[in-house]
Amino acid sequence: MSKQYHIACGAGEVGKYVILPGDPGRCEKIAAHFDAPRRIAQNREYVTYTGSLAGVPVSVTSTGIGGPSAAIAMEELCALGADTFLRVGTCGGIALPVEAGDLVIATGAVRAEGTSREYAPIEFPAVADFALVCALRDAAEAMGMRYHTGVVQCKDSFYGQHSPERMPVSGELLSKWEAWKRLGVLASEMESAALYTVAASLGVKCASVFSVVWNQERKAAGLPDGECHDTESAIRCAVDALRRRIIADRL
Repeated sequence: MSKQYHIACGAGEVGKYVILPGDPGRCEKIAAHFDAPRRIAQNREYVTYTGSLAGVPVSVTSTGIGGPSAAIAMEELCALGADTFLRVGTCGGIALPVEAGDLVIATGAVRAEGTSREYAPIEFPAVADFALVCALRDAAEAMGMRYHTGVVQCKDSFYGQHSPERMPVSGELLSKWEAWKRLGVLASEMESAALYTVAASLGVKCASVFSVVWNQERKAAGLPDGECHDTESAIRCAVDALRRRIIADRL
């Protein structure tokens, strides 16, 4: 089999289990948690390392920012035999209890982006694999990490969220943001809705865990609002959760 066009990986070069960060710069850091990691490929925003966990081949492949490039990564990794995915990334809090440095485990995602609409009607929900969510929760609890489980919102425009007032569609953006708040949506990010929907279309498993960078709603409410750019806790949670699933899958 020839190399996959975008990720530049070929048959036998990636594991069945894959961690998906957005940032290519995080791949080496994640791979350091594997046994005997080796760099496989780098092309565009896609960097891939493969090693092992619990004696089973695992990989990490970066997806870049947003749904389109994340969907491409999942499609091509699935073509090489991958079937279990954990997205690791960052998010911005929406619900007031969500603080900088917390973890958010996304049980589902609001499909306020475009990629998933080319895979499923908008009525179809973007939901995580239940067993993977449980593994992420168990990993976070075992390591004493503060975490939240629930729905996240996914969008295509970072600045549409952070500067909605200057957009020609400001009325729509602001009214929908208010709806997400009133519905208890935990946080905002950019990939999970696409990944969950693509995973459903391909018959594979996916879940996501995020480190909260900040929470603009806490700031607006006059509550303490820190800022955290350290993703190590989310990485450790994902790696431990993947190890748990590998062991469970053997039973």
